[in-house]
Amino acid sequence: MKAYCISDNADTVMGMRLAGIEGEVIHEREGILKRLDELIHDPEIAVILMTTKTVSLCYDVVSEYKLNLSSPLITEISDRHGSAKIGETIDRYISEAIGIKL
Repeated sequence: MKAYCISDNADTVMGMRLAGIEGEVIHEREGILKRLDELIHDPEIAVILMTTKTVSLCYDVVSEYKLNLSSPLITEISDRHGSAKIGETIDRYISEAIGIKL
């Protein structure tokens, strides 16, 4: 099983490569969605790491995948600036899943 990183900046991808995780830099929604679709259909990919900005560019699709797919695991990570509000994102996912605002 492999992990893959979709990032909006080269520094994050470089750091992931140093840890043995392949990835690529994509800036446009269409490119992210195309690559994401390829990755979710690849049986070798177990984890997809996406930076906060890439998730925000296609939040609707990523959210749907996270709620409905059992594999691969799609995880939002902070970029090198650490500007992610992961706690708020988790609250939003839980609220959508159970239908109650937290």
